[in-house]
Amino acid sequence: MSRSAACLPGKQPTVHLECDDDASVVLLTVDGAWSRALWQRTTELVHKCLAEHPEALIVDLSGLDDSAGVSAPTWVTARRTAAAMTPPVQVALCIPPERPLADRMQRLGARRFLPVYARVRQARVAIASRLPLTERLVLTLPAEPDSPSIARNLVSDACLAWDRSALLHPARAVMSELVTNAIEHARTEVTVVVSLRGEGIHLSVADGVTDPPRLIKPGRVRRDRPLDERGRGLRVVTELAVAWGTLPTRTGKVVWATMLPPTAPR
Repeated sequence: MSRSAACLPGKQPTVHLECDDDASVVLLTVDGAWSRALWQRTTELVHKCLAEHPEALIVDLSGLDDSAGVSAPTWVTARRTAAAMTPPVQVALCIPPERPLADRMQRLGARRFLPVYARVRQARVAIASRLPLTERLVLTLPAEPDSPSIARNLVSDACLAWDRSALLHPARAVMSELVTNAIEHARTEVTVVVSLRGEGIHLSVADGVTDPPRLIKPGRVRRDRPLDERGRGLRVVTELAVAWGTLPTRTGKVVWATMLPPTAPR
């Protein structure tokens, strides 16, 4: 659907999420006439984005019909919420300069703390230049039995290098489940990322299938894994991670999990 068509009367308002394969930048696209229903859906997905704790959130409003600029408080609130997180999440808006909403955001002084760009590409370039030099390890692995073991070793390398030894064993178990689920159900190549996030680490596994991850039954045995790591499925992710979820990408999905030491504030 074109951007011009998105604002025509009769078009169904939509809110769409899409993230990078490493879950570092999330793009939230809001199309259609601004209404209470669209505000509710947008707020829900903004919370979902921030729960994932990306490094940046780009909100594309080029298809939003808001001639009165009444949605402005929603974007200011999103920015304040993101700025209060640890570490903070960058937020940027994409609004064509001729739109009333762009003018209102400028009159509110939002440009000083909530950058507004004309196009998504401009926002991506600007965000990339301001992203912190976060420690990050990335691997692309085939859908083969050895891949979970390789991914676990990547987690070990990261925890030892970043002095996160308290997270080594639980993070290895979580990564093992994420990769194994991707291989068993998506059966595609996976991109594995381990990132340093404040006191903890962030794990993500991207694959080429849009279907959400499925819980593996406890009794199921996978002979390619050590005896103490078989059959626990996503239950172990729920038990060990402070948060986990899934977001769509251009080619499939990314499943992420955030790990924090026991002493860190939740």
